Amino acid sequence: MFTRSGSATWQGGLKDGNGTVSTQSGALNELSYGFNKRFGEEPGTNPEELVGAAHAACFSMALSNMLSGAGIGNIDIKTTSKITLEKDGDGFTVTKAHLVTQISADGDKAQIEELAQKAKAGCPISKLLNAEVTMDATVA
Repeated sequence: MFTRSGSATWQGGLKDGNGTVSTQSGALNELSYGFNKRFGEEPGTNPEELVGAAHAACFSMALSNMLSGAGIGNIDIKTTSKITLEKDGDGFTVTKAHLVTQISADGDKAQIEELAQKAKAGCPISKLLNAEVTMDATVA
């Protein structure tokens, strides 16, 4: 068992404030986030984007492990996780995570697609999300 951490700061009100996010590893170090970065088009990051990146990375690693374990080689996986945030009463809820993945590997296409479905359901971030997790997989 191990624990990894991310941290955030916030100063000000919701719409006029701003904050930073960092990771334990230092890969993100005081990266700016805020209301207009989340709900508008201002450059920067937001929680949904970070969850999407974590989900795409987790899925890709899980699938790579499953493909390797099945003896499939020459693996190249490119994944995006689209996180949907919807209005829910007075607040918001993440309602969906949709994986879009392109998989290139030596092996049977049907077996690769089956393993992709298993990775979608089994990766730890998919299990973490209390939302519908869907996927479009393209095997080249």
